[in-house]
Amino acid sequence: MQRDGMAYTEKFQNMANAARARVEEVLPEHVDLLLANGAVALDIRDKQEHDIDHIPGSLNISRGKLEMLIESEIPDIDSTILCYCNAINRGALSADTLRAMGYGNAKFILGGLLAYRALG
Repeated sequence: MQRDGMAYTEKFQNMANAARARVEEVLPEHVDLLLANGAVALDIRDKQEHDIDHIPGSLNISRGKLEMLIESEIPDIDSTILCYCNAINRGALSADTLRAMGYGNAKFILGGLLAYRALG
């Protein structure tokens, strides 16, 4: 499978699909209102990707360090967290991981940064 110029293996895509089925997705057009009401946008892409573009005010914790750093960055497990990547998969996987860690309001932005930017 191919997306955003990256080839995904079947196992990776199956994992991402399973994560997607377990977590709530947020439509890009609802992001600004959720942020205005206290949600945290969590960019789980690598720092280089975040530096190029990101949702204003978002926290950047790369997927590889998420489990290690999340509790110090967002100590309140009741926080609404909107995980995002460029599209869907890493955001869904990250939200699923956070839910497993007790962050019951972890969600992912459907379509990620690309869909959010497409709104204009």
